[in-house]
Amino acid sequence: MACFANFILIPMDAETQTDHLKAYGITYWVLNKQHKVQWLLNYRGGAFLMADDTDIRRECTIRGVSYEIISNSDAASILDEIASPSQNMEAVILEKAPKVAVYSPKGNLPWDDAVTMVLTYAEIPYTTIYDEEVLNDELLLYDWLHLHHEDFTGQYGKFYGHYRAAAWYIEDKKNAEALASKLGYSKVSEEKLAVALKIRDYVIGGGFMFAMCSATDSFDIALSAEGVDICEPMFDGDPSEANYQSKIDYSKTFAFTNFTLERNPSVYEFSSIDMTRKRRVPMELDYFSLMEFSAKWDPVPTMLCQNHTALVKGFMGQTTSYDREEIKPTVLIMGENRSNGEARYIHGVKGKGFFTFYGGHDPEDYQHKVGDPKTELELHPNSPGYRLILNNVLFPAAKKKHQKT
Repeated sequence: MACFANFILIPMDAETQTDHLKAYGITYWVLNKQHKVQWLLNYRGGAFLMADDTDIRRECTIRGVSYEIISNSDAASILDEIASPSQNMEAVILEKAPKVAVYSPKGNLPWDDAVTMVLTYAEIPYTTIYDEEVLNDELLLYDWLHLHHEDFTGQYGKFYGHYRAAAWYIEDKKNAEALASKLGYSKVSEEKLAVALKIRDYVIGGGFMFAMCSATDSFDIALSAEGVDICEPMFDGDPSEANYQSKIDYSKTFAFTNFTLERNPSVYEFSSIDMTRKRRVPMELDYFSLMEFSAKWDPVPTMLCQNHTALVKGFMGQTTSYDREEIKPTVLIMGENRSNGEARYIHGVKGKGFFTFYGGHDPEDYQHKVGDPKTELELHPNSPGYRLILNNVLFPAAKKKHQKT
């Protein structure tokens, strides 16, 4: 190897990177081979720097990822620039490829989940787990957990109003009831609460949790309603508790507070947290802005916001965005549509772990509908909205290990 070409730089700016999404896959692949990578926060869109290797060059070429060969002295001058107190930049060392789990029902359809689509496209390996694995404490095997579009309240996604006669809805309800019974629960809501509590404990113990769409608010609602029946008879066979709103315990949630639950079983909405029905934003003006943080003092949110644009195209979901008034003050808002008073992308600490909630269903499918064809990410290799997901996947790689002294 020539001494003047000792580093590979994978740029992540808009001008030079041909496939931002696969660049994360390359970085993961390098980490998986026990090599370290430096994530250059706010430098050329969040570039990656690694030791030169012919295998990495070849892999970049095969996957269509732009890269540059730079000398030792070039790399040193880049790192000097980043280290300067006058620059809002930081170099974070990524140490180890995180083990990734996706919480998702077996046999989910291609349109079900943006995260599984982007992990597959970026060629980042993951394991699919569901309720049995969670309740058997298998979360401990993983560094990072994604919650797919899920309903942890036992109300079957509040699809009752539009889809109660649909074959897939009837089948899903039957399967959920059978699984709950198999696992020793008399109600789906009780079984889903047990799963939510296990996930809560995983995060408190040091896990990284990422969730999108209805998995975000329904998770918090389930925690807040522990021991309270909020399900109507068509969901669990008996009436909900009278005045259940007054029994909600907001201290148990991760992110949300002072929300009001939607009592009507025919309304496709869980609570006042979600802004979908309150929005007055035309599609062509629907963008949200990423917040700027101090890379040297706040490397975590800076990492999670790395992008080649500060303005990200909005997209809808069952849970599209969050009412700012109902977000706990301890939770960081990282992406927002300020004019509409809504947060799109939020992050917080729980115990020793972290969680990130991202509103909407699919960053490249504005108004995703049941049965829509899946998004072809080959058509969106530079998607800023999908980049935010992959920032979260790499985030645990930078976790600093406690020194054993």
